[in-house]
Amino acid sequence: MVSVIIAAAGRSSRMGGINKQFADICGIPVIVRSMLAFENVPETREIIVSARTEDHERIAALAAEYGVTKFAGCAEGGDTRQQSVINALRHISRDTSLVAVHDGARPLVPTDVIRRVIRDAGVFGGAMPGVPVKDTIKQVDDGLVTDTPDRRRLYITQTPQIFDKKKYFEAVNFAVEHELDFTDDCQLAEAVGVKVCVTPSVYTNIKITTPEDIAIAKAIILMDKD
Repeated sequence: MVSVIIAAAGRSSRMGGINKQFADICGIPVIVRSMLAFENVPETREIIVSARTEDHERIAALAAEYGVTKFAGCAEGGDTRQQSVINALRHISRDTSLVAVHDGARPLVPTDVIRRVIRDAGVFGGAMPGVPVKDTIKQVDDGLVTDTPDRRRLYITQTPQIFDKKKYFEAVNFAVEHELDFTDDCQLAEAVGVKVCVTPSVYTNIKITTPEDIAIAKAIILMDKD
């Protein structure tokens, strides 16, 4: 079974004073949509939200209000994403087999994408949803282009990123021992040799980062209803 960690301790610094986790998207807060995405997946067992202390009570109340029965509580958010996830790891069930780490600000991840990532993680030991980049990417140094990577080999990383529990704990222990801090869980797993599978995803699995992303998310939901 799968234990889900939702990372929701960010400061929303690019949201113009709005806490994006509680931003309304077509009548439902962002963090609730993220929890409900996993509530509806048969393979998931529990959902632990890593968040700032002042948000714990509100998140628990929202989970109860919206019927998130797999909500298992909140963990203390850390100074970095990695620390927030490590804090949440201390709360997962001992007999879980896979650990899923998801951005609380990705409220539109489809159920079928989650299930495919779970399937691939069970086979390869690690998997993440991803989509090919659409634009040409330039590598820049001091304002000047230094390289143009082959777009055919570039993917946009998304979440949930899912790993075999033993391999993920090995990666976490490695990072702590060597005082390393990663912003991406796949990068963390790669550091101990895990070959991460890229599961085909959808471009609508967006991350809420700036205020215009809320408008985009609403448009996506309304488009799906048509």
